[in-house]
Parts: sequence; structure tokens; C-alpha cells
Amino acid sequence: MANETLTQPVITVETKKKILDNGRHKQVGIMGGTFNPPHIGHLIMAQTVGTQLGLEKVYFMPDANPPHEHPKNAISADHRVAMVKRAITGNPLFDIELAEVKRGGISYTYDTMSNLKQQHPDTDYYFIIGADMVNDLPHWHRIDELLELVQFVGVKRPDFQVHSQYPVLWVDAPSLDVSSSMIRKRLACGLSIRYLVPDEVLDYIEREGLYRG
Repeated sequence: MANETLTQPVITVETKKKILDNGRHKQVGIMGGTFNPPHIGHLIMAQTVGTQLGLEKVYFMPDANPPHEHPKNAISADHRVAMVKRAITGNPLFDIELAEVKRGGISYTYDTMSNLKQQHPDTDYYFIIGADMVNDLPHWHRIDELLELVQFVGVKRPDFQVHSQYPVLWVDAPSLDVSSSMIRKRLACGLSIRYLVPDEVLDYIEREGLYRG
């Protein structure tokens, strides 16, 4: 069920100062993930954050080899990239960032964002994560240094507290009980996933015979 409570994002004084000081910088969102497969929850999160914060672009950034994903659940990066491209087609706010896929190996956000900041010093990055991932930030690789590179944006969920020891910018978004793991389980059981993923993604999954066990 959608979360109907809509509020303005909570922006700290420090964040406001950063935005003003870097007024000439591009404001860009990054949504990293395995996207195994991408679904409507990903799209709603990205659209909501992008529009509420007035970002110029939101880039979907698929992992190459995510450190948290069990090998037996993984499909090739080529398939995941193809699905993301299909999922974001037609939305001018969205684009895809292939830095981690091109680099290969285990994907650590610090390494990726360090490289992107070096390539695009005129860009301020807003790294979008769900409320569940906010709780895991203390365990992220080189988290203190990563905080110097990005502004984390947490998307609220009713079952998670809006609190972190780190400077997280919180945004409201409709809350949908959809996950990639749930979609994979439904496909393995021969159940429909229509309306849980964009039609273009569903067509690709069926054509390629993905997640069928």
C-alpha cells in the first residue's frame, strides 16, 4: 500500500550551504544496485527523488559483481544492463551509468564514486538508497571517505526509523512491497509479474528465459 504522507525533504543547514556554495555544479542522482531485475519500485524511488530535489539526471548504476549478492542468484551484467535500459526508456530524467560494469570485479561504491568525481569535478552526486540500506551504512567500505564524495539520500519506509549517525537527506516516496528477490521467486514458480516490472522488462525476461529455475 502506498504511503500517503507527503512532506518536503529534510535538508540540513550544511546541505543547503553546500548546494548554495556549489550553485554552478550539476546536481545528479545515482541509484546503484544489482537490478536483478529492475522493477517499478526502483523507478518510483528514482522519479520521486529526482523531482523532489530538482536533480538534472538520475543515473541507474548496475553492479558488476555486487559483494552482497549470492552467486547462484546472479545473472550476467549484460542481461541486467539490457533490462535497466528498457526500464528507463522514454524518461528524460533517467539515464544509465556503466562505470562499475566496465570496471568489473567486486563493486565498491567508494571506488566508483571516487573515479566519477575525478572525471566530473563539476558534479554534485546524490546517492539514493532505501531506508533499509541506511541502517547498513556503518558497514559500507570506506564509509567516512565516501561521505566526502556524495550526499546520501534515504527514501523513507514506514517500517524503518528516519535516523542515522550519518548526514542522510530523507525523502518521502510511495512505499511498495516489491523486491527483485520476490520477483525472481514468482518467476521460478511460474507466477505472473505483470505490472511489477515495466512491460519492456517483462518482454525481455520472457524472451531470454530468465529466472525460470
